[in-house]
Amino acid sequence: MTENVVVLGAGYAGTGAIKKLQSELGGNVRLTWIADVDYHLVLHESHRVIRDPSVRSDITFPVEQIASPATRFIQDEVTGLDVDEQVVELADSEDVEFDYVLVALGSQTAYYGIPGLEDHSLTLKSLDDALEIHEAVNEASQDATRSEPAQIVIGGAGLSGIQTAGEIAEFRDQHRAPIEIHLVEALEEIFPGNDPECQQALRDLLEEAGVRIHTDDPITEATADHIEFDEGEPLEHDVLVWTGGITGRDAMDGVDLENEHNRVTTRANFQTSNERVFAVGDSAIIDQGDQPAPPTAQAAWQAAEVAGENIARAIANRPLRTWEHEDKGTVISVGDKAIAHDVKPAKGISLPVDTFGGLPAENLKKLIAARWIADITSWNEARKSWSSL
Repeated sequence: MTENVVVLGAGYAGTGAIKKLQSELGGNVRLTWIADVDYHLVLHESHRVIRDPSVRSDITFPVEQIASPATRFIQDEVTGLDVDEQVVELADSEDVEFDYVLVALGSQTAYYGIPGLEDHSLTLKSLDDALEIHEAVNEASQDATRSEPAQIVIGGAGLSGIQTAGEIAEFRDQHRAPIEIHLVEALEEIFPGNDPECQQALRDLLEEAGVRIHTDDPITEATADHIEFDEGEPLEHDVLVWTGGITGRDAMDGVDLENEHNRVTTRANFQTSNERVFAVGDSAIIDQGDQPAPPTAQAAWQAAEVAGENIARAIANRPLRTWEHEDKGTVISVGDKAIAHDVKPAKGISLPVDTFGGLPAENLKKLIAARWIADITSWNEARKSWSSL
C-alpha cells in the first residue's frame, strides 16, 4: 500500500524535513510538499532586502532546486486540516489526502490586542514584507527634509527588530536619507531574556548607528501617525514596523489538535495529539521539559531532520527518536556589523570570550547562512550568495 506523506510549509522546518524525507522514504511512499510560495526564503537574512531589494535573488531558492523529481509540489494556501478525514484543505486546489502530515507552516505576527497596531504597522515575516518595508522607508525619506526627517519606528527589540533597525540605518547612510530611527521595547532591555553582556554589545552597535532606543514602556495604542505608551509621551511615526511576537497560523484555528494560540503542542518526537500528525518549527510548541524549544531558525534546522526521520520511522513501525534542542549560540547583525554570543565551536576548540564582534562575528553570521544554503542546495549556490549574507 502506498503511503501519502504531506509536508506543509517551505520555511526552515518544512524545507529541512523535505530534504530528510527525500533521503529516507522508499518507493512505496508518495511525498507531497505544499506551500504558499514556490521558493524557500532564508528568513533570518530577509532584513537585508530592506536595505537593498536586489539581494533577494541570493536568499530565495526555487523549490525545483530543493525538491526531487519524485516529490509533488503544490503552490497554494493551506486553509485547514481535517485530522479525522485525513485531508489538507487548500484555498484554490482540491483537498489533499494524507496518511501522515507534517505541519511546518511557521507563524504569523502577534499583536497582543494593542488597539490599532495591526492596522497601522508593517511586519517582517516574508519576502514581500521586507520589500514593503523598503518601499515605505524609501517613500518616507523622499518626502522628508533635514529639518523634518522621516520617523521610522520599530516595535519589539528582539532579533528581528534589532536587525531591521540596523538595515534601515545602513539604508539611511548609503542614501544620505533624512531619517530618524527609533527602536521600542516594552521590557527593561533590548534583546530581552538574554545575557547582559550581549545586550550591551548590541545596544552599543545600535547607538553607534544612530538608532534611538526606548525601553521599559509598553505601547498601548497605535494610530496612523503615532504610537502611545503606558507612561511616556506619544512617538510620531511615518513608518511603523512591528516585530513584537508570534502566534500560530489561522489555518490551524479549529483544528482538532492540542494547541496554544494555534501553535500545535507536540512531544519531543514531534508527534501531536494525533499519531498521524507531526509538527515542527514555529507551528509547534515542542516539549523539551521545563521550557519548549525556542521559535528560532536554529531550532527549526535542528528539529527538521529528526522530524523527517521520525515520519519515516512511523511508516516503518520503528520507534521514534526523541529530539533535544542544543543551543549553539547567537549571532545577530546590526547592518554590516555583528555580535556573536555563547557560540559553541567545534569539539576541542575553546573561545577566549563569550561575546565578540568585528570581522569574526560578521563572517560567522555569513557562514551560518551559507551552511544552510549549502545543505538545501549546494556549496556553489552558497558561494554565489556570500556577498549578500
